[in-house]
Amino acid sequence: MDNDYSAKDIVVLTGAQGIRKRPGMYIGSTGSSGFTHLLYEVIDNSVDEATAGYCKNIYIKLTNEDNMDVAEVSDDGRGIPVDIMPGLNKPALEVIMTSLHSGAKFNNKTYKVSGGLHGVGVTVVNALSEYVQVTVKKEGKVYEQQFSRGLPISELKVIGDTKESGTTMKFKPDKEIFSVSSFDTVALIDRLRDITFLNPGLKITLVDARDDNVSEKTFYSEKGVEDFIAYIRDNKEEISKPIVITKEVDSLKVSVALQYVKSYSEELLSFVNNIKTPEGGMHVSGLHSALTRSIASYIQKNIGKKSLPNIEGEDTREGLIGIVSVLMENPEFEGQTKEKLGNTYVKQIVENAVYTELNYYLEENPTEANKIIEKIVRASEAREAAKRARELARKKSLFEGSVLPGKLADCTENDPSKSEIFIVEGDSAAGSSKQGRDRMFQAIMPLRGKVLNVEKASTEKIFANAELHTLVTALGTGIKDSFNADNVRYHKIIFLTDADVDGSHIETLLLTFFYRYLKEIIERGYVYSAQPPLYKIVMGKEIKYAYSDDQLNKILEANNGKGIVNRYKGLGEMNPDQLWETTMNPENRILKKILIKDAELANSIFNTLMGANVEDRRKFLEAHSTEVSFLDI
Repeated sequence: MDNDYSAKDIVVLTGAQGIRKRPGMYIGSTGSSGFTHLLYEVIDNSVDEATAGYCKNIYIKLTNEDNMDVAEVSDDGRGIPVDIMPGLNKPALEVIMTSLHSGAKFNNKTYKVSGGLHGVGVTVVNALSEYVQVTVKKEGKVYEQQFSRGLPISELKVIGDTKESGTTMKFKPDKEIFSVSSFDTVALIDRLRDITFLNPGLKITLVDARDDNVSEKTFYSEKGVEDFIAYIRDNKEEISKPIVITKEVDSLKVSVALQYVKSYSEELLSFVNNIKTPEGGMHVSGLHSALTRSIASYIQKNIGKKSLPNIEGEDTREGLIGIVSVLMENPEFEGQTKEKLGNTYVKQIVENAVYTELNYYLEENPTEANKIIEKIVRASEAREAAKRARELARKKSLFEGSVLPGKLADCTENDPSKSEIFIVEGDSAAGSSKQGRDRMFQAIMPLRGKVLNVEKASTEKIFANAELHTLVTALGTGIKDSFNADNVRYHKIIFLTDADVDGSHIETLLLTFFYRYLKEIIERGYVYSAQPPLYKIVMGKEIKYAYSDDQLNKILEANNGKGIVNRYKGLGEMNPDQLWETTMNPENRILKKILIKDAELANSIFNTLMGANVEDRRKFLEAHSTEVSFLDI
């Protein structure tokens, strides 16, 4: 064994070498999120041009080469500089593409505000791509240069004349780096939609030409955050009209839109320089403080506190939807992925702006102000009632403690990473799944009847609901104040419901509950939906299963149309062996991982179908009626 440790053992990785060796430091992961993050970095550069007032159009085209997605992003901004950098004897474009911490975002002159702050964005894209081709239209000429894995592979050259300006960057992520080969289109669409809401007047076109079914989407907003809050509101019933606040203090611009709806949760999106900040930060703290102060001031001045319960900050945010966006110089984020804003002075600026404007709104709209106060008072009363219910629940060991519910058929494995639980609809299906499961690692939790719709229920009702009590106890996470995702007893939580309307309804209710109260469980990737077969096909002595109409038709075509087809109306129709073979056996089954966007979509559709707005429900049913291929009667 060589114990010698000296200077010869030190390895210095520079530029692209360091990025390729530790890509996770720059893009978070080499999976789907990191793969798509490359595209975000390129788009953000074009968005910075738009924020600076020089770009009105961004065009994005997705194609595929050799089973690897390729992206091309074009804008009509000023174009990346191509002149020679003093002291380096290289074109600015080449320096920007190959050198970390290079760019025009450090002096606050070229870009007053920017989402790309560290000067590593396109350098990282270059280092982690098989190739990057950059085309710049600037000062009457068209320039082009090519790169590969962080290094230039051609000289900068003029390839034509033009009267336009802008930058086009085409890149192919490197299969040597990434474990995936495609961009997350759903996440990308969400990102582009957010960007256009935050930059009114900017038009973004997305063309997806990765297969023969070419699609095109256009994103554009005229009114900015006012349009944004209408999108978030969706079909939720209004309590107040939108409150839109814009304020500019020195070099910091604040844009806020708030609205109260008939809901029991807060839904607030926050952004800094067009970048979403999922963990919030000082701008969100400022908004929350302003809201609490303004409501307290209005109550003190117009109602008086004696007749009202004790109101806390969380009460003022029940049923609140909103956006808070700031454009600023030199924001301080936690890491390159920009999760949370840390600049402390932002809190006071946002708080003052929102407090002042919200006071005006409440005073000038007394009818709506009273509706808001009434909503907040009910929230306060419900919070106190829920607190009493929680204390009772603790005493009865319903949400916490070591006593597991009696109807839970637990597994013998104690390691959560090796354990899974099926949340099963109905007693008959629960019976089959209990008999068919592998007791070593599979637990069964039966549900009796429909789950409570938590979107329309107060916290007090949630704590009083027996089904949710037993479900949370089985999972081991606790809820609300006592929630701790680290205590989850299974790393696969699988919804197992019938493949019919009732089954979909139950799964949607479960998704809504998890999204509102156990969100981190979804974010960690622990929640799945089992996909039981729709059909059983008997062909002589051979039995096959089909999970869709298309699969059924293919099976029948392959057997010249011969076969006895049985459609399963419920899981209870399967015997334990069939349920194990088709739906529970890890070697054969099909599981769909539930993502946050799935839960959000389910929540939105559920509000449309089960909410108070009859007109929205009628429009939805008319729009989707032709899609029904099987209807339970």
